[in-house]
Amino acid sequence: MKKILNILLWLGVFLVSIGINAQSTKPKINSTLDGVVIDQVTKQPIPGVTVQIKGITHSVITDLDGKFSFQTGQSFPYILVVSSIGYINKEQIVNDKFIQIVLKEDVKELNEVVVIGYGTTSKKDYTGAAETVSTQALKSTQRSLESALQGSVAGVNVTQTSGQPGSGLSIRVRGGSSIQGGNEPLYVIDGFPIYNSDVTSGVLSGSPTNPLSAINPADIESITVLKDASSTAIYGSRGANGVVIVTTKKGKSNIMAVNYDYSLGQQEVRKKVSVLDAAGFSRLRNAALYDTNPAGGTNQYLSDAQIAQLGKGVDWQDAAFRTAQTQNHQLSVSGGNNQTKYAISGNYFNQEGIIKNTGFERLSGRINLNSKLSDKSRFGVNLSVAETTSKVAPSGLITALLSMPPTATIYEADGSYTLRNPFENIFSNPIATLNERKNKAVNTRILGTVFGEYDILENLVFKVSFGADLLANKESTYIPSTIYEGLITNGEAKIGNSNSKTWLNENTLTYTKVFSDVHSFNLLAGYTQQSSTRDFVTTGSQQFVNDVTSNNSLQSGNLALIPTSGESKWALNSYLSRLNYNYDSKYYFTASIRADGSSRFGKNNKWGYFPSVAAAWQIDRENFFSPLSDVINSLKFRTSYGSTGNQEIGEYQSLSTLSSVKYLFGDQIYTGFTPTRIANDDLGWELTNQFDAGIDLGIFNNKVFLTLDAYRKTTKNLLLDVQIPYTSGFTSSLQNFGSVQNQGIELGINTSLSNGDFAWTSNFNIAFNKNKVLALGNDAEFYTFGNYILKVGDPLGSFYGAVTDGILQTADVATKGVFTGNATPKAGDRLYKDINGDGAFTTAADRTTIGNAQPDFTFGFTNNFNFRNFELGIILQGSVGNDILNGNAQALELFNGQQNASTSALDAWTPTNPSTTTPRAKLDPAPVFSNRFVEDGSFVRFKNITLSYNFPKALIDKFKLAAVKLRLVGENLITFTNYSGFDPEVTNGSSISPGTDTGIYPTAKSISAGLSVTF
Repeated sequence: MKKILNILLWLGVFLVSIGINAQSTKPKINSTLDGVVIDQVTKQPIPGVTVQIKGITHSVITDLDGKFSFQTGQSFPYILVVSSIGYINKEQIVNDKFIQIVLKEDVKELNEVVVIGYGTTSKKDYTGAAETVSTQALKSTQRSLESALQGSVAGVNVTQTSGQPGSGLSIRVRGGSSIQGGNEPLYVIDGFPIYNSDVTSGVLSGSPTNPLSAINPADIESITVLKDASSTAIYGSRGANGVVIVTTKKGKSNIMAVNYDYSLGQQEVRKKVSVLDAAGFSRLRNAALYDTNPAGGTNQYLSDAQIAQLGKGVDWQDAAFRTAQTQNHQLSVSGGNNQTKYAISGNYFNQEGIIKNTGFERLSGRINLNSKLSDKSRFGVNLSVAETTSKVAPSGLITALLSMPPTATIYEADGSYTLRNPFENIFSNPIATLNERKNKAVNTRILGTVFGEYDILENLVFKVSFGADLLANKESTYIPSTIYEGLITNGEAKIGNSNSKTWLNENTLTYTKVFSDVHSFNLLAGYTQQSSTRDFVTTGSQQFVNDVTSNNSLQSGNLALIPTSGESKWALNSYLSRLNYNYDSKYYFTASIRADGSSRFGKNNKWGYFPSVAAAWQIDRENFFSPLSDVINSLKFRTSYGSTGNQEIGEYQSLSTLSSVKYLFGDQIYTGFTPTRIANDDLGWELTNQFDAGIDLGIFNNKVFLTLDAYRKTTKNLLLDVQIPYTSGFTSSLQNFGSVQNQGIELGINTSLSNGDFAWTSNFNIAFNKNKVLALGNDAEFYTFGNYILKVGDPLGSFYGAVTDGILQTADVATKGVFTGNATPKAGDRLYKDINGDGAFTTAADRTTIGNAQPDFTFGFTNNFNFRNFELGIILQGSVGNDILNGNAQALELFNGQQNASTSALDAWTPTNPSTTTPRAKLDPAPVFSNRFVEDGSFVRFKNITLSYNFPKALIDKFKLAAVKLRLVGENLITFTNYSGFDPEVTNGSSISPGTDTGIYPTAKSISAGLSVTF
């Protein structure tokens, strides 16, 4: 044994010595090469480029300055193969010791990788309808990730629900399908599915903070929108409204980059609403008083001499609006090696509101880490932490700003606030409210996923991931005793806390194999589980001794308010599978199915099944296509059909529920419970079936790409509150009734043109969608909801009201007075059409459909121009054919002299000015909603204009910097529209009543300057 050990020891020493000697032996160096790789258009260095000598394995990667160096045994001349993601591969002959290599951007290559559900695929192999947001659009916003979708993706309609900083957007992918359920898309952020619903305790007055505003847009690498059923069915019960997949930035091998980005800007209101000044209002009030009491004379409010001395009076809009600042700081560090890649970032964003004492702040940090543990295993972490603080404009503020008379003052003579409108209509002093009322929300969000992958076999990968989304919300409000709202309560404080905790576990197996070089298979199977808990608690008090402690000392109030609290939970268990197959990169087939079990639905309907199929034909790969290949470089036909669901109805809707009530028994107050909902054990999903057919076309050496899709999606089993017999003890029940259809056409055109130092890339998209209600529950033909009608055959968002027919003139009072709707008609009243033909007008009987909030089409046009060191980016967006219910205009045309009015009152009917369009002033008008207040909301907007300058490399090299860029950015600077309100891009976000503009915080236009430095 000892002899054997000695032999093995000497053999080991011998082998080690050979290895050491071999490693110390240096090859003969025949040539040394230094070089730099730059972008053809910007002339900036390109880091991370692979440079390889053709025919051998020797390769290097360029550093941050785009530089590389070779020591090789090859003699000049030899050929270099140069490659980098997003650029056309290049081969270049080397004859000297230094070389500069120029690479050209490849638009097709940039669009090659498509992020889909539970994986990625190449654009050429994809059978569904998905679109990736352009880089220019991603760079155009610092506020929230949804704003990058505005005008960027065909079939995605994005509308502002409020201009309040940090507030949300309403997003519809191929039209809205649900009436009472959710219509927003599902967001998948680094693999974590999120439905963007508000987390609020209900204490805040005004627009709640958008939870997605906690995600820093600068951290986003890509956004892909999945639109057809083949793309979204893998998300089953949450895919009916489309899926937005967000991938954040990761580190890159052999590159370490440190970047600091700073911007500073200012905003202002896009336009003001035209209202009367003090003189105009005084004359209006005189006219209204005279109309009611002619015996009192024509100057019952103020004499002509007094009016002449008034001047303009108080401009309440000017007093509230301001030029507001924005600033953004972004610091990021990324890098890695062949084993581990990392990306770390921190962000501070501060946006003052264009209304005083409103604004939004975000402080966020992100860490993304990917590591290769071995040849078979990989590990990754994506973690973001953010805190946002919002100062929110209270509800009703905009209405008060427009309605307060210009003859009222902000302050009394003694310096105290004027508390309210001095006339009959009660509007509190909006400037006092802005200055003194506290209305704040603080949100803290932690969103993270951790995953591990293991190669069980060469082509079989097992992946397991865990994630958590923790969202904490604190809202606080204080109404001091010094303003009108706090007089009765002598000061009121409220505090609310709400928490949402969601966890996720996903387990997938992926098998990929190519047989005989022509049969390509990719199979996915998985099991996922997700659960969420929300809770809230509110408390408050009134009757404070003073306002010093605000809401920081609830115990200082003498009257405690009844506290409230609640908790809700939901869970989702799912099984999923998908098969992708292609034959010789010509014929493609995809099939998927997902089974979802949801706690939200009735016990007889817990599970839903969502299948899809798709096929594609890459016709340019056929031999018979060769004669056309010089003109048409790529041509693919696609088609798909599948089912998706919608579970967004809230919790416990299938169960019978009780609510607590207070009642008086004797002289004591007791608490009891009363039934509030009847059970529905059969309550199930809204089911959407969608067909899609598309063409992908590349022409002119792939410089122009065209994508055309036609689709029809039908949603049935709508979740509706339908009437039930009163004998049940209830008036309505949530049931699955009715259906809605959306069908349309989408067109996208991408171009890439260059000539020398000049390059132009563009993306144009346009989408036509037709929405229609097919059926309602209980064979009903229509339902009315205030100023809206839900009617079979009509689209969602149809306005329902009277139709104007001129102004009643003095000679026609006896014959046409019955069409005013007034018991005692009078010249100057507005006339309305007799819709039902009974010979008179009544508000209840003579209403009809008078407009619709659905656009005929929407479009976007993104352009990026490069010339030497300059870049110019322009993004246009537009909407055509949609109507807006201008609730502000309706309130401002009452002409009652108790509140301010539109400048249209200057043309009000009088005996000496028999207007045919504008009614008379009267003290007590009966408001009638009519087509007068439904306006064309069409618009074309320059959403973003960005001019950038990249400092020359020769200059920044002196400071040892990798890149320096200056930019000037304008947002919403130019808008073409006929809409008379603050802004045409507005909606209240409701499924039943979209397109309503009543008291909504206006949208701002802004200009900013920025500096980006990369070390």
